[in-house]
Amino acid sequence: MATTILQRNTALRLFVCCILPMLCFQTEAQQATDSITGRVYSIPEVTVKGKRTSSRISAAMPLQMLEQTELQQLGFRNLADAIRRFAGTSVKDYGGIGGLKTVSVRSLGATHTAVAYDDVAVSNSQAGQIDIGRFSLDEIESLSLAVGHENDLLQSARMFASAGVLSIHSRNPLEQTNKSYAFNGQFRTGSFGYLNPGVSWAQRIASRTSYHVTGNFLRADGNYPFTLVNGKHVTREKRYNSDILSWHTEGNIHHLLKDSSTLRIKTYYFRSERGLPGSVILYNRNANERLWDENFFIQFRHQRRFSPAWTLQLQGKYNYAWNKYEDTDVKYSGGKQTDLNTQHEYYLSATLQGTLLRSLEISWANDGAVNTLDSNLPDNPLPVRYSWLSAFNLRYRHKTLTATGTLVHTFMHEQVKTGERPANRQRLSPALSVTYRPFEQRELYLRAMYKSTFRVPTFNDLYYTRIGNTGLRPEKAREWNIGISWSGTPFSFTEYVMLTLDGYHNRIDDKIVALPTTYVWKMLNFGKVNILGADITLRTSMPLHRNVRLTLSGNYTYQKATDITSSDIKNYKHQIPYTPRHGGNGSLLAETPWVNLGYSFNAVSERYYLPQNIPDNRIDGYMEHTLSLSRTFAVGSCRLRMQAEWANFTNEQYDIIKYYPMPGSSFRLTGGIEF
Repeated sequence: MATTILQRNTALRLFVCCILPMLCFQTEAQQATDSITGRVYSIPEVTVKGKRTSSRISAAMPLQMLEQTELQQLGFRNLADAIRRFAGTSVKDYGGIGGLKTVSVRSLGATHTAVAYDDVAVSNSQAGQIDIGRFSLDEIESLSLAVGHENDLLQSARMFASAGVLSIHSRNPLEQTNKSYAFNGQFRTGSFGYLNPGVSWAQRIASRTSYHVTGNFLRADGNYPFTLVNGKHVTREKRYNSDILSWHTEGNIHHLLKDSSTLRIKTYYFRSERGLPGSVILYNRNANERLWDENFFIQFRHQRRFSPAWTLQLQGKYNYAWNKYEDTDVKYSGGKQTDLNTQHEYYLSATLQGTLLRSLEISWANDGAVNTLDSNLPDNPLPVRYSWLSAFNLRYRHKTLTATGTLVHTFMHEQVKTGERPANRQRLSPALSVTYRPFEQRELYLRAMYKSTFRVPTFNDLYYTRIGNTGLRPEKAREWNIGISWSGTPFSFTEYVMLTLDGYHNRIDDKIVALPTTYVWKMLNFGKVNILGADITLRTSMPLHRNVRLTLSGNYTYQKATDITSSDIKNYKHQIPYTPRHGGNGSLLAETPWVNLGYSFNAVSERYYLPQNIPDNRIDGYMEHTLSLSRTFAVGSCRLRMQAEWANFTNEQYDIIKYYPMPGSSFRLTGGIEF
């Protein structure tokens, strides 16, 4: 224990010593003096407020977005349900309200997808993939998914280092209002014992400062019915041990400094207990696995503009994550297996952005992090990881042409208490993107992108008992994209039409896979994956009457993701597991003075759950439909909202993960008040 504490203190001191000098760099803007009188004049403050604008058409890297109205009115049950509506995404869902949910972009894997919450990265050094099921949709202003990275140069190096970025932006109820406070309360109930009350309160402390606190509670037994097919026998079964009990709360402080710089501080706490129903086993309904999760973090984001040409962004975060896994079975000594894991992360980031010439922009981002993992597993090595990422960006703009180049340097060093540690890892990863607008009077853009990234093995990959391999090399991913985007009003009955078409080629080398050896499984660098695909998105809005509007959107994805590791293996050039060749979805939102109607569907073709594409390994395709009705009433200064949702109203029986059946038809009712 003393050695562990000493390691942590040494790690923290080294981390602070490395990054503190960079964060102390401050350049005060000089006050301008009158050249005739020599006097200094004070200019009255002007506050400019604006909403985040969509750049999905002009972005060099494919960008998709969902705004708050769609998130509310289309009946999405959770964050994973909303993300499935993005082209090129694959969400692994193990079923049930509390099931693990992870997102992969263009078949690169969940570990290559960064998740940012209010522009600060979310991390999991143990498993490398983020469970997006723990984020609530209630207070989200927008979701965006960028292939490569977002267009903004003022972001952290972690974002530039990822193959795809999912950004979650929470709302500030007092933004762009003169209100001194705001309250929002809602209660949801639905099928399978679902109860979900939530409240939020925002208040101005001063003219420049406000706070916003939210909290919600979720309870469900999750025992939903499903159809089990066993040869010629078809029976109706029930999913057990799918319950969840969770609590989530957040606190936010928004502050505008006198020099118009901004500061945002967020605290987050999540705790849950859930059952893990496991895979369906014939004639065996026993499911005794339980999982407890606890996560707390505090983060800040500060932006300061020194002059019209230079801006500095500082970010910092402390993250604590704890989980407990328990399985009761006679196969264990003592009849029970209990795993405990605790993670700590200390993270700081600084990004400086400036304009060198009228047509040349530059940014330099530096991130430092220390990650630790404690567990109760035998021979726990107690790893400590030091990470340093640096991203240098240049952007050139000239009339109809924009070109952006990025170079990311990654350095990682690890220490362990016992056993072998991996060698230091460092790598330079370049990226280049170009957009061209051939006609100045039309919203038509041609774009092309190349990006190289790599992901370092997780703590589980390296150290997990009897499986880990400290000699693993990082996975290397390369992305090529060429596309066209267009927006216009070709028809008199539409407000706009937006269309994007992208073709892409991805390649993964040194893919980390678990392979069976003589007695146990081992993690090895063995895989090579080649991915060819295309994404098409379409969106339009049509005013049918003075107060009636239709918004339609849809997308289609084609992916051929094949294993090209070796021509000697049976699955050579077969589609990789859980990757459909075809997928798509669509939605319709009808807004009227009486009631708002939302309809959406999600369609996925057949997939294979094992590497060989043979009939025994096939998972059938499916199409799921959701319908929602909502109405908002104004009663004095209050707004009352009622919504009803009918998910999977055709009662489609399907699996996303083999032997993990998804729920059939279900209902949900929501009532809310806001003032």
